[in-house]
Amino acid sequence: MYQTTHKMKTYKSELPEITLKLKKGTTLNRQIKFSEDVVEVFREIWDNDSMLICETMMCIFLNRASKTIGWFKVSQGGISSTIIDNRLILVTALTCLASRIIIAHNHPSGNLQVSDGDVNVTKKLNEAAKLLDIELLDHIILTETEHYSMKDNGIF
Repeated sequence: MYQTTHKMKTYKSELPEITLKLKKGTTLNRQIKFSEDVVEVFREIWDNDSMLICETMMCIFLNRASKTIGWFKVSQGGISSTIIDNRLILVTALTCLASRIIIAHNHPSGNLQVSDGDVNVTKKLNEAAKLLDIELLDHIILTETEHYSMKDNGIF
């Protein structure tokens, strides 16, 4: 019988160590098959009070079987816009080992019309995700009572 002892190496550097953590919680582990499935999940995590006040971007992360891993609030902006940082979305996807992602943002105005900016951001994220073998399944636009799926409408 062999016995080995491993000692952790102590680094002596002034350079800060970067670590990434996944917050543990109760996994919903819900199967996402249709846009209506994911809209239901987004509506459960969305702050209803802010739905009518400011534009917010959220992301849901899924495994290869399209079961939910968790969600991330990407940004919260003003009345008519919010910042979408693809790096934050993708680093979070990599951290939780997601194979698929779905993004959503709200339109406080109640208007479901897709802007050129919405389309451009979606296409850019889709291309970046592909480089990491992550699939962007959909981009949902939410209002208080309705939703619009870019995937269902052939936008990308």
